[in-house]
Amino acid sequence: MKRAGVLLLGALPVIAAGVYLAVPDDSAGSADTASSASSSSPATAKSTRDDAKDRAEREREADDALIADLPPGLAAPAKKELAQQVVSSAENSTTRWRTAYGSIEDVGDGDGYTAGIVGFCTGTHDLLTLVERYTEAHPDNGLAGYLPALREVDGSDSHEGLDPGFTAAWKAEAEVPAFRAAQEEERDRVYFEPAVRLAKLDGLGTLGQFVYYDAMVFHGPDTDAEGFYGLRERAMAKARTPGQGGSEKAYLEAFLDVRKQAMEAKRPGIDTSRVDTAQRRFLAAGNMELATPLVWEMYGDTYRVP
Repeated sequence: MKRAGVLLLGALPVIAAGVYLAVPDDSAGSADTASSASSSSPATAKSTRDDAKDRAEREREADDALIADLPPGLAAPAKKELAQQVVSSAENSTTRWRTAYGSIEDVGDGDGYTAGIVGFCTGTHDLLTLVERYTEAHPDNGLAGYLPALREVDGSDSHEGLDPGFTAAWKAEAEVPAFRAAQEEERDRVYFEPAVRLAKLDGLGTLGQFVYYDAMVFHGPDTDAEGFYGLRERAMAKARTPGQGGSEKAYLEAFLDVRKQAMEAKRPGIDTSRVDTAQRRFLAAGNMELATPLVWEMYGDTYRVP
């Protein structure tokens, strides 16, 4: 159910926002000076790039140190398991998320086939990346032969080259432990870890970290207006994050408002239960640590975790 786009590391927008290049104005200099500057510009440009890279690496190291001193939050094993259950109730209508490795169908949302534990899609690049990475480690897998077709349909809802055998191949490969592990690794690499990392840098607790994670899964890690990073920028224009000295509850309310608007803009009439009767319910109850017991509704069904 994600949007197409380039997959980004969770901290990249934060780092990029802090990097700028200071270039002195030399326009009033002599022709000789201009000529000299021109002749040395490749080396100067390389030095500037190296400096920016060094700054980015230092900032990331500082962020790592900050995160290391924080509570595990959603990354704690029990909370991470809970997060998968709540996401699975939205993606697969069950909290038993490990039953969804082999799920695959076209749900008619314009993203082609939706498959696996977090709804990897043939039209949104993440399913292609999953199969490519899996094939690098396991070249003889049952999905490798579909890679040319997956590359062709990426960014569309087309099934060309995939029907009629791809769905059966996916279900068969989902019985292989290595492919199940690959799905979990890709979920964590692309969605869970970047979302939790950035939420912690924004000063959010366990519930806020889950809000980011679920949005990352649904909207994709993209920088456009309807991608996760675009939503975050729009929410930050409405309310300050706790890391900026703002109210956590007010910021999360703003984020969920923006997110719901984006969901409805993409698919008018969409059921927004994952926002309205799950995350907003947790927020209204003041359950900032996503403590159990937890009760929520998804598409009219009630789920409980004792």
